[in-house]
Amino acid sequence: MATSTDILKQYWGYSQFRPPQDKIIEAVLNKQDTVAILPTGGGKSICFQVPAMMLDGICLVVTPLIALMQDQVKQLKQRGIPAVAVHAGMHHREIDITLDNCVYGQLKFLYLSPERLQTELFKARVKKMKVNLVAIDEAHCISQWGYDFRPPYLQIAELRSIHPDVPFIALTASATAQVKADIIDKLQMQQPAVFQKSFARDNLSLVIRKSELKEKKLLEVLRKVPGPAIVYVRSRKATVVLATFLKKNSIGATFYHAGLTHAERTSRQEEWITNRCRVMVATNAFGMGIDKADVRVVVHMDLPENLEAYYQEAGRAGRDGKRSYAAILCHDSDLDSLKLKVEQGQPALPVLKNTYQALANYFQVALGSSQGESYDFDLEQFCKKLNLKSTEVYPALKKLEEFGLIEFNESFYRPSVLHFSFDNKKLYEFQVAHARFDSIIKALLRLYGGELYTDFTTISETQIAQMQRTTVGAIKLELDQLHNLQVLVYEPVNDSPKITFVTARQDAARLPIDSTEFERRRNLHLEKMQAMINYTSQNHRCRMQLIQEYFNENTDATCGRCDVCIDKHKKENTALIKDYEQQINYLLAQKPMTVDELELAVDPAEKDVFIEVIRELVDSEEVYYDEVWVLHKR
Repeated sequence: MATSTDILKQYWGYSQFRPPQDKIIEAVLNKQDTVAILPTGGGKSICFQVPAMMLDGICLVVTPLIALMQDQVKQLKQRGIPAVAVHAGMHHREIDITLDNCVYGQLKFLYLSPERLQTELFKARVKKMKVNLVAIDEAHCISQWGYDFRPPYLQIAELRSIHPDVPFIALTASATAQVKADIIDKLQMQQPAVFQKSFARDNLSLVIRKSELKEKKLLEVLRKVPGPAIVYVRSRKATVVLATFLKKNSIGATFYHAGLTHAERTSRQEEWITNRCRVMVATNAFGMGIDKADVRVVVHMDLPENLEAYYQEAGRAGRDGKRSYAAILCHDSDLDSLKLKVEQGQPALPVLKNTYQALANYFQVALGSSQGESYDFDLEQFCKKLNLKSTEVYPALKKLEEFGLIEFNESFYRPSVLHFSFDNKKLYEFQVAHARFDSIIKALLRLYGGELYTDFTTISETQIAQMQRTTVGAIKLELDQLHNLQVLVYEPVNDSPKITFVTARQDAARLPIDSTEFERRRNLHLEKMQAMINYTSQNHRCRMQLIQEYFNENTDATCGRCDVCIDKHKKENTALIKDYEQQINYLLAQKPMTVDELELAVDPAEKDVFIEVIRELVDSEEVYYDEVWVLHKR
């Protein structure tokens, strides 16, 4: 039997695990419930994917993000591992066939959203599946004390009654002690193996820079720190404005937000990942599942709503272990802006009820119907038609999602898929009787083969049109006709945001939201906001130490790399700083050098102080970077 290292090498190309991946995998293989709290970039997926490959049967992976599950399924397939996903927006027949294949096929992974667990279709099929592991990704969503609570996560434990001997593994990048206890309790874990990697990052410098001219300060940061960068902003409009500003200042930049089409998002992401573009300016819609290890700096132009979200985004820098930076650029008015944003994001209960009723009216959904049904949703169109303000509707939708009534997916995408309803004998008879469709059916079979009979298959209308020497429009028309004749099921590409009714449509006047719980959730969001403000405002304690304390990892150690630690070092080591300045000036007077060459030549005892001295020399214009990041003496 292949070992876990054999599986890792065969499918992922790595020769060894990162700590504590091997110990987590060992616990899972011993059929022990497991909790893995690994910071961003810690390799969480490997912890359930490798043992699932070693065990007979299929692994159920519960995750709240459709884009993330689609990405992971794609990556597994590219590695030759059979995997599928079931989510809102799929055709009922497609879900039916996919779940059938999970029962009778050779699939190894089924990704699904927690809402799908409650459907009768899934409940009936999962009883027949040979499940080897249940993996719960983003497990903090199960906790009412977490920043991203999702009520459907509370139903996951019901799988225990169906498959009582199957181990659970819960994975998250961020969990306080309270959230960790909640995960164990709500998933009914008995004496689980708990693995928690330190939240301290030895290579990451956390920095707060106060400035009234944040755009100018951003230019300084990007000019001083070479390499790929992510710049987070709050609004879609700001991504466009800031990317344009950077390009005008000769810094290669693109932008990303949930309002772009799938093709636009994919091309911009690819451009950045392959280093054809240096800076990605984005809303928080960007980053989840992005595998880019060499990001040197993550900059926040606006304050995040909580420390969990901030540290997850900041942690996208330096996953390769090299020195990296996470900077927040702010001024005093940003604190008031954050308070206003968070308060607006906590609408009153009557606003929720009105918004829910408006959705029911807009989609003409009758009481007690539409559980699990998804609808294309254009927020601006919705608000315009019903004379509502998007600034009130958007937070109300997010709050309705938080209480498990709807699912609001802002960046849904699925390619065109097709499946033959007829078997090959009946299809041949149809071709003989309807000769005008013979050519396109043959083209479909030549391009996609027998898989069309057994599964919903991703197709390209452009590819079919090229083979048929016709237009994409003509192909779509023929496929629509075959769909209407019930020869096949054809679902064209969909790139619209979606609203899904998680529960059957409720009476808006009596939504199942407890007012006490509603107020508790509101206060929790405000407390988390205040923790973010406290982190940003203070300048006397090590920032990494504060992050660790927030996640209940108490330590006396300071990082020595954040802006607070470096300021303290500078005050305590004025002679050392003077020495570094003299050596840097002397060396650069001899010849231009890179930072790495300077560091090698000086061999500083305090490396982070040394880097800060270089930064200050650049600030004072005594030295400067050229276009290929070589330092020169003026």
